[in-house]
Amino acid sequence: MSNIPETGRTQRVTIRLIVLQVLVLSLLATLGGRLWYLQIRTGHEYVEKAAGNHVREVVEPTVRGEILDASGRILAGNEAKLVVSVSRTSLLQQKDRGKAVLARLADVLGMPAKDVQDKVRLCDAKTAQPCWNGSPYQPIPVTKAATTQQAMQIMERHEDFPGVTAQPTSLRRYTGVEGANLAQVLGYLSPVTDEEVTKSKDKEGRERRLPVDQIGRAGLESVYDNDLRGTTGIDRLEVDNLGRVIGSAGKTPAVPGNNLVTSIDARVQKAVEDNLAQAMVDARKAWDKDTKRNYEADSGAAVVLDVHTGRIVAMASAPTYDPNLWVGGIAGKDYTNLTSKESNYPLLNRAIQGQSAPGSTFKVVSAAAAAQAGYSLNSNYDCPSSMTIGGREFKNFESKGYGPISLARALEVSCDTVFYGLAYDQWMADGGIKPKKDAADWFFKTAKQFGLGAKTGIDLPSEAPGRIPDRQWKQEYYDANKDAWCKQAQSGGNDYGTLVAKENCADGNQMRAGDMVNYAIGQGDTLVTPLQMAKIYGALANGGTLYRPTIGKAVVSPDGTVIREIAPQVDGKLPTDQRTLQYIDQATKGVIEQGSAAWKFTGAGWPQGKIELHAKTGTAEVFGKQTTSYLTTYSRDYAVVMTMSQAGTGSGASGDAVRRIYQALYGVDDKGNIDTGKALLSKPQAELPKFNPDGTAVHPVALFLDPQPPTAPAAPGTLTLAALEPTTRTAGRGRA
Repeated sequence: MSNIPETGRTQRVTIRLIVLQVLVLSLLATLGGRLWYLQIRTGHEYVEKAAGNHVREVVEPTVRGEILDASGRILAGNEAKLVVSVSRTSLLQQKDRGKAVLARLADVLGMPAKDVQDKVRLCDAKTAQPCWNGSPYQPIPVTKAATTQQAMQIMERHEDFPGVTAQPTSLRRYTGVEGANLAQVLGYLSPVTDEEVTKSKDKEGRERRLPVDQIGRAGLESVYDNDLRGTTGIDRLEVDNLGRVIGSAGKTPAVPGNNLVTSIDARVQKAVEDNLAQAMVDARKAWDKDTKRNYEADSGAAVVLDVHTGRIVAMASAPTYDPNLWVGGIAGKDYTNLTSKESNYPLLNRAIQGQSAPGSTFKVVSAAAAAQAGYSLNSNYDCPSSMTIGGREFKNFESKGYGPISLARALEVSCDTVFYGLAYDQWMADGGIKPKKDAADWFFKTAKQFGLGAKTGIDLPSEAPGRIPDRQWKQEYYDANKDAWCKQAQSGGNDYGTLVAKENCADGNQMRAGDMVNYAIGQGDTLVTPLQMAKIYGALANGGTLYRPTIGKAVVSPDGTVIREIAPQVDGKLPTDQRTLQYIDQATKGVIEQGSAAWKFTGAGWPQGKIELHAKTGTAEVFGKQTTSYLTTYSRDYAVVMTMSQAGTGSGASGDAVRRIYQALYGVDDKGNIDTGKALLSKPQAELPKFNPDGTAVHPVALFLDPQPPTAPAAPGTLTLAALEPTTRTAGRGRA
C-alpha cells in the first residue's frame, strides 16, 4: 500500500487539472484571436484573394513608342512578326516536363531540338546563352520568324503542342534608315525580370510592370523607357471552377507609348559611320615605323555636335553590331561575340565610354591655363627639339624645333616643348616637388573649369567621367596601389614596368616634374572621352558657352501632339576672357591653314575662305600600344571629333575622314566647289518635324511601303492566314 496521504494525492491531481485547463484555454484563446484576425481584421483581403482565384487576366501587349531622327525618320520602330512561344509552366505540368512537346516543336520549326530546349531554360550565373532571363511565368519566345505554315500546324494540332502559341506580335525593329546603324546610341530591349516586376509595385500593390513587358537596357531605349514603354492592357475575365468564362471583371486598355524625337540626322549619321569605318580600314594599310608593323586601328569613335545647342547630330562607335540581334531574344553565339575580348566589346559606346589620352588636342586647355596663370599671349616662347627636365629628355614630336614662337604658332604646329616649358615653370612656381599650401595649380584647375574629369550629363547611360590627374588624384591612386607597386619593385626585375613600380613605390604620391610636363600636352594619366572634347570645342566655336550634350529633342504622343520639348541646357562658361578665346580661335584656324592639319584640308582643296574650319591635331602615345589618333575640329555650326586607337597621327589617320564629313554636311566636292543642293545639313535643324493627323511624321522620303491596302479585320479570336502573315508595317506611327 502507498504511504502517500490521500489528501496529498488529491491536491496533485487538482493542480494538474488546473494546469491542463489553463493550457486548453490558452490554446482556445490563441485560436480565437487568430480566427478573429483572419475573419474580421484582414477578412476583406482574403475575400479579395479568393475572388481573384476566379479571375483570369489576359494581357494585351502595348505598342512601344518609336525613336525618330530630327526629320521624323524612324530609327527604332515596330514590326509584326509571327512569334512561337512556349509556356514553361505548362511544360512542367507534363509527365516528361515537356520534352516530347519541345521535340515535336523543333521538328515543325526545323530547329535542332537542343536549341529549342536551351531557349526555354532559365538563365542563372552558371547557364550560358541561349537561355531565358525573363519571368518564368511569361511565355518564352522560341522563334520570331515562324512561317504561316508552321503557325497553322501548331494551332491546328493544339493537342500535340500544349502550352505552345503562335501569334502575330509587335517586335522592336531597328530600321537602319538611310543606312544609319546607331546601335550603341539606340540601345536594345529585353524582358523584365521578376525582381524588376516586384520593385515596380506602387503603394496600392498594383504592378506598373508586367512579366510580359520589355524594358530598355541601354542607350536611348533605357533613358527614355518610361516615355516609350506605354501601358500594357489587362482584360480580367471571371471563370468558374472548370475555367469557363462567365463574365468580365473589368478591363484596362493598353496605352501605346510616346515617340521620342532626337537631334540625330540619319543621313549625317550614315556619313559619319562610313567615314569612321573607312578611316580605320585605311589606317590598317599604313605602316607604323615605330612598331615595324601596320597600324591595328582596333576601335574608334566620332561625334558631330551642334555648337549652338549642344545637341548631338551624329555619334558613331566602332566596332559596332546589328541592334536587331536582341529582338526576340539574342542567340548564344551572338551574345558571346558582343561580350568577348576577341570582338573588342562592340556593346561599348566609345564616344562616351572610350577613355584615352587626348594628346595635343588638350593644348587649347593648357593655353587657356597659361593665360589664366598670367603668361602673355603676345610673347614668344622657345620651341627646341627637346628639353631635359628632372634628368630626363622630353622630345618635341619627331624632334623638330621651331625656335622662339608665339603661343598661337605653338598650337598651329603642335610644339610640345613650348608647353613643357610653361608647365614646368608653373610647377616650380607652385613649389615643385614640395608644393605650397596655396598652390595655384592653374593647369589642373582650368581643365576642370573646361568640364574635364566629370561626366557631360548626356542623356545616355554609363557615361565615363575621364580623369584629371591632379594632386588629390595622385595621392588617392598612390594609396590604392602602393602595396602592389612595392611588391613588384622587390621582384628585382629590370623591365620598364618594374622600374616604374620602383619609382611609384618610393614617391608615387608626389606630383613630379615629368608628370606635370606630360600632363600639359595631354599625356600621362590624363583621360578624356570624345564627347568631352566635342563639348569643349563646341564652346570654343560659340564664344565660350558649355552646353550639356543631348540627343532627345522632344517627347511626342502617338497622335503627334508634343508632350514636352527637351530644351538645350547651359552647364557654364569657359573660364577665359573673350580676348583669350579669340586668340585660341585664330590659332585653331591656323592649324587648318598653315599648321599640322593643313595638308588634309586647305592643301586638299577645302574652301576655307567660304566655310571656315578650326582644328587641333593630337597623337597620343600609349605604353605597349601604337599611337592614338585624335582630331578635334569646329566650324560655324558644328564640332566634329574623331579618334581611333592604334591608328597613327591625328591628321594622318583622321584628317581625310573628318574633311569628308564636313564635305557631306556642307555639300562640298573634292575640288572645293559648294553645291548647297547636295548638302546634308548646312545648318543644324532647330524645328521639330511636322506630324499628320494620324500621328505619322511628314517626311519627303517613303520609309516603308504597304504592298496592299489593309483588309477588314477578322472577328476576335479568329486565326486567319492574314493575321499570321508577318508584315513590315510600323504599327501606324511615325511612318512617312
